[in-house]
Amino acid sequence: MRLEKPIIRMPTLVGEQWLGVERPLQKPDWWGRVVLIDFWEYSCINCQRTWPYLRIWQQRYGERGLLIIGVHTPEFAFGKLLAEVAAAAGRAGLSYPILLDEEGRNWDRFAVKAWPTKFLVDPAGYIRYKQQGEGGYQAFELGIQTLLRERGDTRLMPDLLGPQRPEDKSGAVCYRATPELYAGYERGLFGTAVGNPEGYVPNETVLYGLTTVGALEKHRFYLEGFWQVGAEGVVFKGREGRVLVSYEAAGVNMVASPAADMVALRLGLTGGVAAEVAGEGVSRRIEVKLDGEWLVPAVAGRDIVFDEEGRSWVELKRPGMVELVADDRFGAHLLELIWTTPEAILYTFSFTSCMKE
Repeated sequence: MRLEKPIIRMPTLVGEQWLGVERPLQKPDWWGRVVLIDFWEYSCINCQRTWPYLRIWQQRYGERGLLIIGVHTPEFAFGKLLAEVAAAAGRAGLSYPILLDEEGRNWDRFAVKAWPTKFLVDPAGYIRYKQQGEGGYQAFELGIQTLLRERGDTRLMPDLLGPQRPEDKSGAVCYRATPELYAGYERGLFGTAVGNPEGYVPNETVLYGLTTVGALEKHRFYLEGFWQVGAEGVVFKGREGRVLVSYEAAGVNMVASPAADMVALRLGLTGGVAAEVAGEGVSRRIEVKLDGEWLVPAVAGRDIVFDEEGRSWVELKRPGMVELVADDRFGAHLLELIWTTPEAILYTFSFTSCMKE
């Protein structure tokens, strides 16, 4: 592992909303320290997989001169809500300073292209290493240790951190899974993620017709019932509807929210952190089937709930990601989501394919 030459200086961070600190951090706060800048988004599954490493690096090197700064650049509108980001960081155990990059100004300053992206900055303020996406954890930690030594730390460094997830271990196998499916018309694979013949009708409520299982194409999703297609996602507008996804993967995650109205979420009228604080308990129940049957515990994601009759469902209490399927085998399946309450919004489906052999 080789660090880059000290040529490019770290851009100045801009923004006034911070978590985990009493005041916005300024250049004197990080000057002379080794800085890890982590661009992330709390509903991003790829970001979530890096959290165990960030937590341990904070514990190992925080008192030795490493400063981790998380920069939360939202992918969806709910990611601009301070209370939601704070709650997500708390659930994840992220105790370092976090800057809310609501308008993506820091994202642009650092020329970031994907979540997550990490930068390693030396005490003189030069960017010395960059990691885009998951992986490369030992190389990145070796870079941390190298810069700490350059800073003057002569104490013994710990052994490099081993894999923190089974999928990160040697021998793990990754298959080609269904790509992420965005429900909104802006990023819905240029209008082809939805498989219904009605297609996308931007910002209009459309009655999507019944689709026979035999007519479903792989790697697409299908709507049934009344749905309003927005730029970021699709909002359910009926009394009962369905979402069908023909996919190839081991696991399935969904990003959704109990409400598309950000003002209502901020005020706690339709779910989210504000509603929980007020004791409203607003949620949206979505029933989940796999290949025409209710889920069984062996393949159910961590957010699945079972009732006394064995029905499987997920409860949307707040905007974010929920894990629907967590199989240990890769295969082709049909996911069916039954929606019975209006105004909940679907943003995206992501699929996992890496597993320990």
